[in-house]
Amino acid sequence: MDIIKIISEELKVRPNQVEAAVKLIDEGNTIPFIARYRKDVTDNLNDEQLRNLDERLTYLRNLEERKSAVIDSITEQEKMTPELLKKIEEATTLVEVEDLYRPYKPKRRTRAMIAKEKGLEPLALDIMKQKLDVDAKEAAKAYISEEKEVANEEEALNGAMDIIAEAVSDDANYRTYIRKLTFREGILISKAKDEEAESVYENYYDFTSTLDKLSGYQILAINRGEKEKFLTVKIEPPKDKAVRYLMNHVKKKENPNTDSYIDLALEDSYDRLISPSIEREIRSELTETAEDGAITVFMKNLRQLLMQPPIAGKVVLGWDPAFRTGCKLAVVDETGKVLDTVVIYPTAPQNKVKEAKKTLKSLVDKYGISLISVGNGTASRESEQVIVDFISEMDKPLQYIIVNEAGASVYSASKLATEEFPEFDVGQRSAASIARRLQDPLAELVKIDPKAIGVGQYQHDMNQKHLSTALDGVVEDCVNQVGVDLNTASAPLLERVSGINKTIAKNIVTYREENGKFTNRKQLSKVPKLGPKAFEQCAGFMRIAGGDNPLDNTSVHPESYNVADKLLEVAGIDKSEISGGVKDLKKRFKDTKKLATELEVGVHTLTDIISELEKPGRDPRSDMPKPILRTDVLTMEDLREGEILKGTVRNVIDFGAFVDIGVHQDGLVHISQLTNKKYVKHPLEVVSVGDVVEVKVLSVDIKKKRISLTMIL
Repeated sequence: MDIIKIISEELKVRPNQVEAAVKLIDEGNTIPFIARYRKDVTDNLNDEQLRNLDERLTYLRNLEERKSAVIDSITEQEKMTPELLKKIEEATTLVEVEDLYRPYKPKRRTRAMIAKEKGLEPLALDIMKQKLDVDAKEAAKAYISEEKEVANEEEALNGAMDIIAEAVSDDANYRTYIRKLTFREGILISKAKDEEAESVYENYYDFTSTLDKLSGYQILAINRGEKEKFLTVKIEPPKDKAVRYLMNHVKKKENPNTDSYIDLALEDSYDRLISPSIEREIRSELTETAEDGAITVFMKNLRQLLMQPPIAGKVVLGWDPAFRTGCKLAVVDETGKVLDTVVIYPTAPQNKVKEAKKTLKSLVDKYGISLISVGNGTASRESEQVIVDFISEMDKPLQYIIVNEAGASVYSASKLATEEFPEFDVGQRSAASIARRLQDPLAELVKIDPKAIGVGQYQHDMNQKHLSTALDGVVEDCVNQVGVDLNTASAPLLERVSGINKTIAKNIVTYREENGKFTNRKQLSKVPKLGPKAFEQCAGFMRIAGGDNPLDNTSVHPESYNVADKLLEVAGIDKSEISGGVKDLKKRFKDTKKLATELEVGVHTLTDIISELEKPGRDPRSDMPKPILRTDVLTMEDLREGEILKGTVRNVIDFGAFVDIGVHQDGLVHISQLTNKKYVKHPLEVVSVGDVVEVKVLSVDIKKKRISLTMIL
């Protein structure tokens, strides 16, 4: 199997690009490093292409290993044939390999095995090959044996049919055809265990769909409903067609002596052996496909969330709302340092609104707070009303924003939070996190398990290892795309930098605490366990502001400093002038290819260096839509059909997008209401997490707490 060719065709890139990327991966280079600093080697493959390539490379190499093991096993059994070997070598999926291996795979003791032990295989072969000149029942008398526990001809025939049934079931060609037929024409039926029971699965209480028409979110919902015992689920396969296919292919001629027995064996083979296992395989495959789709959506949502622009230069009050235990507040300065914490009780049952406002005023006056970040959890709605009333009474500008607090409680109870804020309780830590995730979402959210951030669907029902790997890749890509400040980054943030593991991240922080700020990237080599390979992988993503070398505050890799220096020399620019950016540098060099040749560097690398020198340290998140800051509050009761509002996309799922329009409950824009300009296969084609959109209210169901919105205005 030509792995390079297969990946090249799947990703629609050239074989030499795949070959180069595979070589770099095998040499231990990380995906962010290859994507950013080896563009000239891979001819500009991006991080998403490289991650897909890496995933397929792993799968196909595992497939080759499995093929090798299967070939060895069958060869040891002395049952390998040239035809079988060719089929195994040409197989492109693990399912194909397992189908071919099935007849030779060690099994638990089956009915067919027991029949063979009783010496009934010759009878089975005679029936299957339709060789008998007498009725099969008559032929079976010769196999009656007290010693072999075959009491009569009926037992002999049953054993022979068990052997035929298993042989047919083990045939890879038959299984492949029936699997495709079942997937194409099989019907999934979902029923309620109790039709009177209320649940979120009511759409599936009496649901039918052909297997090939099921959506990913339907599959995951049905699986969960079945797991939680609200639903019974079965597949209704095209049995008649499948059995007829077997009869047409197994029975080569008409023989009245054997026909009825073959028919019975084939039906038994289908009912007992083929259909149940194929149904399990199909449901597993449907689930895997649905999970892959859900993980892709989760990844895209997470990327958008992590890449939301930071709100810099503001003192923020983090507000973790609650009822009985009170609302925890944390004042955080422009750098993220916690200045103060306090607990107030403006919500039920205490309802100490007056005292709470007095405390708020003293905090605002003392610290110059201009923005309040409120978590969207329990008591958020009630807290928001208090904040709005408070803002209306203040004589200085003050705004608030509702932030998704998903994962804040997970972080606040973690070992990391305990180390960061040993003197705080979980509520104070949570309030600090809610404030900081507004100031710099990426730096704060990297401290939380991506699965707990809450921008996916059915994430708890899927393969957790696969999900974690995919989401960790997104976090890694985002951190490296933005870059980190080497002198302020926390250990959890540094840990996500290319080439840096948990131990090295802690060692960097320790080195910084013991030796003071880093003044140049070369000093990274002095950090314990940070060797040459780790330095190569991480250096370009580390930033040092106000250091010895202005290039250390750019994404130019140290290996290319000599190129950058020559470039500046050609342009007649002093290196000390680049901190503010070199305007229109690209326009000075019209022939980039010629310049790249002169500077002995790749065109892609040179282009990146020029772009970086034009805008050194530019934050790519600045292109993302800014969050909506509010000074007033809406309730569901305030909403009117036809009203047009601005909102922020909080989550995108297979069937639509949830939009925060300033009430406690996010509204749903169904996929059919996203646009009238084109057919939309998936909502992500139209919207992303963090997008600021205009929506119109279609309907409001206060009892069920549902808001239906449209973006077709």
